[in-house]
Amino acid sequence: MFNHASFIWSAADLLRGTYKQHEYGDIILPFTVLARLDAVLAPTKEAVLAAIAKSPGDSVPSAPMLRARAGHNYDFFNVSQHNLKTLQGDPDNLEQNLRDYVLAFSPNVREIFDKYKFEETVALLSANDLLLQILQHFAKANLHPDNVSNEQMGHIFEELIRKFAEASNETAGEHFTPREVVDLMVTLLLTDETDLMTPGITRSVYDPTAGTGGMLSTAADKIVSHNPDAAVELLGQEINAASYAICKADMVVKGQPIENIVHGNTLTNPAFEDRQFHYGLSNPPFGVDWKKEKASVDREHQVMGHAGRFGPGLPRVSDGSLLFLMHLISKLQEPKGDQKAGRGAIVLNGSPLFTGGAGSGESNIRKWVLDNDYLEAIIGLPTDMFYNTGISTYIWVLNKQKEPARKRKVQLIDATQMFRKMRKSVGSKRKELGTDDIKRIAEIFSNFESADSEHSKIFNVEDFFYRTITVERPLKLNYAFSPERVERALALKAVTKLNDDDRSRLRVALSAAQIDDGLVSTNRQQFQADLMKAFNQQNLALKPALVRALVSELGEHDDDGELVAKAGKPEANTALRDTENVPWDQDIHDYLEREVKPFVPDAWIDESKTKEGAEIPFTRHFYKYVPPRPLEEIDRDLDEVLGRIRARLEQVKA
Repeated sequence: MFNHASFIWSAADLLRGTYKQHEYGDIILPFTVLARLDAVLAPTKEAVLAAIAKSPGDSVPSAPMLRARAGHNYDFFNVSQHNLKTLQGDPDNLEQNLRDYVLAFSPNVREIFDKYKFEETVALLSANDLLLQILQHFAKANLHPDNVSNEQMGHIFEELIRKFAEASNETAGEHFTPREVVDLMVTLLLTDETDLMTPGITRSVYDPTAGTGGMLSTAADKIVSHNPDAAVELLGQEINAASYAICKADMVVKGQPIENIVHGNTLTNPAFEDRQFHYGLSNPPFGVDWKKEKASVDREHQVMGHAGRFGPGLPRVSDGSLLFLMHLISKLQEPKGDQKAGRGAIVLNGSPLFTGGAGSGESNIRKWVLDNDYLEAIIGLPTDMFYNTGISTYIWVLNKQKEPARKRKVQLIDATQMFRKMRKSVGSKRKELGTDDIKRIAEIFSNFESADSEHSKIFNVEDFFYRTITVERPLKLNYAFSPERVERALALKAVTKLNDDDRSRLRVALSAAQIDDGLVSTNRQQFQADLMKAFNQQNLALKPALVRALVSELGEHDDDGELVAKAGKPEANTALRDTENVPWDQDIHDYLEREVKPFVPDAWIDESKTKEGAEIPFTRHFYKYVPPRPLEEIDRDLDEVLGRIRARLEQVKA
C-alpha cells in the first residue's frame, strides 16, 4: 500500500520549484484517478474499439453496449483510441490528445475530472513543460485491480490525501477513519444479523460523510465475506470535491451506480431525502463549527420540528457533531412489517457525551436519542488512533429496533487499552486495533449480559437522565449609608437618566446621610423613612420605583437581616441562587430535605426553573482509583536522586 502511495507521491519531485507544496495534491490526485481508470479499462480496450470500428458510418454504439464491452461490472467506458502509454508517443500533440482522451470517458466519469478542474491542470503543466514527465511517471504505476485491489486502492487514496493535507497544512477537522476502526464499526453492525446469510439478500449502506469511500468499501467487503450472494448498494455524500471525486471513481470501479455518490453539504442539501437504509456509517469532522449552515439548519429545526432531522434540538454552533448524529438516525430504516430496522455506527469525540447542561441543545438531543431507545452501545477507543488527532474517540452503535434483551438498556464498552503499538507512527496515529482486539470487542458487544464487567457495563436509559433544580434562598438585607453603597446607588441606570439638578440634589442628600454611615439598620421601613427625610431636606421628589431601587442598592445580604417579602412571599436572593443535579429516580423534594436543608434550612426549590437533562459520563463509570504512593517510598526515591546529584557535583569540583 505505502510503496504505491510513496511512488505516486514522488511525482512531487517533478513539481517542486514550479508549484508550491499545497498545490501538489491538485495534480497528483486526479492523475492517480486517471491511472486507476485507465488500468481498469485496459483489458477490454480492444473490445470497445472493435465495437466502435464495426459501427456503420460515423455512428457510435449505444452506451449500454459500450459498458458491456468495457466489462459487465463497470458503469463507465472510454471510446478514445489512446491510453496513458500511447499518449506518450505524440509529445507534440500531448496536451490536446490528453484532453480528448479524458473527454472520451462516459459522462459519469468526466464529472470526476471536472471537479478537479483537470483541463486547467493539463494546460498549466503543458505551459511549464511538465505534462509529458508527469504522464510518464503515472504510466509506470500499475494500478490494475489484479495488482492493486479495491481495498488497497482505497488505502492509497487516503494516504495521498493525508500527505496532501500535511503539505497544505489543512488538518483541522480532517480525520480519515483508519480501516481497522471501520472494520470494527461494520463488525458491530453485522453482529447477530441472523438473516444476513439469506440467498440473494439485498443490503444498502449509507455514509453522509463519505470521504474517499473507505467506510462504504469496507462495509461491502464485510457483507460479501459473510454472504457472497448478497447484493450490496453503496450510497454516500461528500462535501470536499477532491474526496468526492476519488470516492466516485472508487465506486464506479466497484460497479456501483454512479448517481449513488453525491457531491454536496449533507446538513443543508441532503441527498436521498426519500430513502432510508439498512446500515449507516459516519465519521463526521470533530469540533468543526456549522456557522455557514446555521441559517438552513435553524430553519429546518423551527419549521419542520420533529418532522425534519433536527427537531430534538441544536448543539452549540462551535461543534456540529450531533447534527450528523441526528441526520444519520433519520436515514436508518424504520421497522415496518417485514422491513428490517436500520442500524448505524458513528465515530464522535468525547464532547457529545456530556457537553451542555440540562435544557441545552446537546442535552436535549442526548435525551431524545435515549428516550427513543436508539442507542445500543458506546465503545471507548484508545487515544492516538487517528492520523491527525490524538484525542479520545467513541463509536456510538445505533439501532432502530433493539433485541428484547437490550430494550431500554445501553452498553458501555471500555476498549481504551485494547490496541497494539505501531512500529512506525503515521501522523498522529501511533496505535491500531489488531484482529484479536476487534474480535474481543465484538464478543463483549455480542455477549453483553455476560461480558466482563471490567470492560462492559449495562445501564438502563434512565440512568443517564437527571433533573437540574434551582435552589433559592431568601433575601435578607441590612441597610447603611456607607460610601461604597452610596456610590453604587448613584451608578444606577435610572439615576443617570435624571436631570443634572436632581442628580446633584440626590448626591448631596446621600452624602449628608453618610454622617451615620457607621450605623447598620435591619429595618427596611425605618431606613426608607430616613432616606425620604434626607430627600425632603433637599426638596427632592423621586418616583417610588426609583426610591425602592435606591433602598435595595444601599442594602447588602445579612443572614441576620430583615427578610424581604413580595406579595407575602419571601423574595429570592439571586446572588445566593444555586443549582443541583438530581438523579432521575430521586424525588427533588426528598433530595432537598436530605442534601441541602441540613446546611441551608431556609432554602426552597423554584420548580418553574426545573429542567430535565441527559449526559453519558463514560469515563466516570470506568474510573479506577489509584492510591498515591506511600510518603516513605517517595522520600526514599528523593534521597536516591539527591545522592546522585551530590555525587556528580563532587566529581565536578574534583
